Amino acid sequence: MTTTPDHPTTLRVAVSPCPNDTFIFGAWILGLIPDLPDTCSRFFWKDVENLNTDAGAGVFDVVKVSAATALTLTDSHTILRSGGAFGLTDGPKLVVRSGFSGSPRTIAVPGLQTTAMRVLKAALPEPFTPVPMQFDTIVPALLSGEVDGGLLIHETALVYDTYGLELSLALGKWWKTQTQGKPLPLGCILARTTLGPDLIVRIEEQIRTSLEFARADSASIRPLLTSLAQELDDTTLDRHIAAYVNDFSLDFGPEGEEALRLLGRIHSLR
Repeated sequence: MTTTPDHPTTLRVAVSPCPNDTFIFGAWILGLIPDLPDTCSRFFWKDVENLNTDAGAGVFDVVKVSAATALTLTDSHTILRSGGAFGLTDGPKLVVRSGFSGSPRTIAVPGLQTTAMRVLKAALPEPFTPVPMQFDTIVPALLSGEVDGGLLIHETALVYDTYGLELSLALGKWWKTQTQGKPLPLGCILARTTLGPDLIVRIEEQIRTSLEFARADSASIRPLLTSLAQELDDTTLDRHIAAYVNDFSLDFGPEGEEALRLLGRIHSLR
């Protein structure tokens, strides 16, 4: 790949609007840190399942995807060690309407390629019919009776009770009991392998620099974060960031690699 100052490489970077992605990438998006030399970065926001599909089609150079999807794309992409979301105590939650009894037979899910869906299939002993829909439409579908259960991700999973919903299964806790306490890999950042190893390493470092900036000056990121979030109160946003932005987001290291291997073998966990 040849670049010159007059013809920089354009990096198409796509993330979801969830608070942890915005927090990690915010300083880079807002130009609060210098862009990578000889590059021009353009940013896009999409629902995570759309990102999973677009990654498979090679639409973006750098893209946030579900960890379960990342494991299927290693022939064409490199999983970056920075920028991901690993749950230490929290994770997706299966919820039902208050007073619902029995096992949910139809469950709204945020996409068939998501980590949440993959873990739910392993965790639930009873068969169910997944009903894929965008994550922010799951609660209304559940409250209207369109489905029996809802698989919540992003910040709404932390405040399901404010909608009058009840917890049926906490997948983060289930994962920890099955893996002797390993972190749950929920999302990863992919880079197209054709970018080359040198640029990929610089992109990893750029993401770390962006996250370190946000940790040092979170107020500068806040307006962007709140403009994209589904839940708007500060306490919920702070809880979400605390839950999914941690040292694994800087570098998931050997423990993160082992967690990803376990996710790839999830069918054998039960």
